[in-house]
Amino acid sequence: MAKAIIIDSKLRLVFETGLNGQGKPVYKSKTYNSVKQSATADQLFTVGQAIAGLSSYPLAELNRNDSFDILG
Repeated sequence: MAKAIIIDSKLRLVFETGLNGQGKPVYKSKTYNSVKQSATADQLFTVGQAIAGLSSYPLAELNRNDSFDILG
């Protein structure tokens, strides 16, 4: 049976930085590498909110991106 082993975890914050010419939102993101793999969703949410509080732009999204090795 195949097995998935987590090798990397990242936290991505997406900010709404304004509007384009058509009035649609413009987004910019910031990614933080080497997130502790055992961090819970609640912990990442708390950290993401704290980091977003330092920005002058509103937080639009908060994502966790995990990478896995699949072994057979």
